[in-house]
Amino acid sequence: MKPLISLQSVSKTYRDITALDKVNLEILEGEVLSLLGPNGSGKTTLLKIIAGIEKPTNGEVRFKSAIVNEGNTAQLRRKTTMVFQKTALFSANVYENIAYGLKLRGLSKIQTQGKVKEALAKVRLEGYEKRQAKKLSGGEQQRVALARALALEPEMLLLDEPTANIDPRNVSIIEDALTRVNKQERTTLVIATHNMFQAEALANRAALLLGGRIVKVGLPQEIFRSPPRLLEEYARLENVFSGTSRVTGEGTTIIDIGQGLQIEAAFQKGGNISVHIRPEDIILSVRPIVSSARNTFEGRITEISDLDTLVKLKIYAGKYFTAQVTKRSFNEMQVNMDSKVFLAFKASAVKII
Repeated sequence: MKPLISLQSVSKTYRDITALDKVNLEILEGEVLSLLGPNGSGKTTLLKIIAGIEKPTNGEVRFKSAIVNEGNTAQLRRKTTMVFQKTALFSANVYENIAYGLKLRGLSKIQTQGKVKEALAKVRLEGYEKRQAKKLSGGEQQRVALARALALEPEMLLLDEPTANIDPRNVSIIEDALTRVNKQERTTLVIATHNMFQAEALANRAALLLGGRIVKVGLPQEIFRSPPRLLEEYARLENVFSGTSRVTGEGTTIIDIGQGLQIEAAFQKGGNISVHIRPEDIILSVRPIVSSARNTFEGRITEISDLDTLVKLKIYAGKYFTAQVTKRSFNEMQVNMDSKVFLAFKASAVKII
């Protein structure tokens, strides 16, 4: 694949703050590239420079080998579209939100109607045209924002934390839409995220961004083989545990993580390892859990974070675990700070990092 965008020694400073520091990166035509890093690592700034929204303080950006300058920035912007983490929709219905960019580009009413219909189908929002966009759930609003971008048929789509703080169903729909548009239309995707498991599922390559610098580029699996301390630092992962493991006679692995706690995993690997469990893979209950899950613990809630349609809870069970549930489930459990809860997760939910 040929380079679509090339960045050479790109830096960006805001007064005395360096957001990007001598970034060198190639984005290939038709690929899915993930920018991995925590908040403040420079991911959003890098996306804006790639999109032509911001200019680098130093360095050079090339689009299809041509240096990006004031003379051709408008052309770059027509070829690329960016979807921001914080959805900015107009106070209008869904159709008008998606049609806005198409009208600016001079498409006829018939053409616009066709593009809007196709875009809604891609994000599974058929029949939502007349609904007020701002009255939709957070996940549905993000799907409208994605549809608005897809309607423009960009050559490159840039996404800043596209599934942050939305429920699993909407996450699945968005990820499926992105996979389809990449494979079927060969749209180049650049996805900024701190979720390395999403990167593994969607991306061909990943770039690790830390403190404004790209410290590693490669296959997602290569990034994940970085030292555990580095992974914990950049990905600010929750539910990361390190310990000594032994393989059982049943083909699973028992990991002693300290404080008298053991985690059973579906893989086979002995020795010192670090593992991770996604918050959404942890089941919570106010009563003892009876299920096929190999890992069950009892603890107390120490922290509650409201994320619109989701609630994130931190539970101390000898170690701190973070679980994520829907607002409805949280309300049904009727729990509060210091409430006793039971948590469970399958051995297959335990991943090596």
